Amino acid sequence: MPVKLVLTLQVASDANGIPSRRKLRAWALAALNRSARVTVRITGAREARMLNRRYRGRDYATNVLTFVYDDATPLGGDIALCAPVVAREAREQAKTLDAHYAHLLVHGMLHLQGYDHAAPRAAAAMEAREIAILARLGYADPYRSVRPG
Repeated sequence: MPVKLVLTLQVASDANGIPSRRKLRAWALAALNRSARVTVRITGAREARMLNRRYRGRDYATNVLTFVYDDATPLGGDIALCAPVVAREAREQAKTLDAHYAHLLVHGMLHLQGYDHAAPRAAAAMEAREIAILARLGYADPYRSVRPG
């Protein structure tokens, strides 16, 4: 049975370079193994910080947060991407904005499906999956420019 995606996009930021709904949908679909209903919300730093503080106990704006509401089929959840953090990291890592948004959305979609990076072995598996998906989408290894050495 084909994978179906119902994608809702909420843009709560006036940042430049926010990808189109079409691009976000393509990136999300590339990472899915089963059907899903997902809301992608592009936030500002204040909202991302509040969400991170409230749900993860960390008082800073982070690049991506994933909230799983239903892990049945279809999956249900939200992914919040913080536009200013994504833009800053893309500059620092010498990546295009699209490449970094694609990576973070794929990363969030994998979290939605149960992938995790808390333990080294799980992190390696998740990274390998991200690298393969992004390669199929035409993007370079997202970890290559951020790894030491």
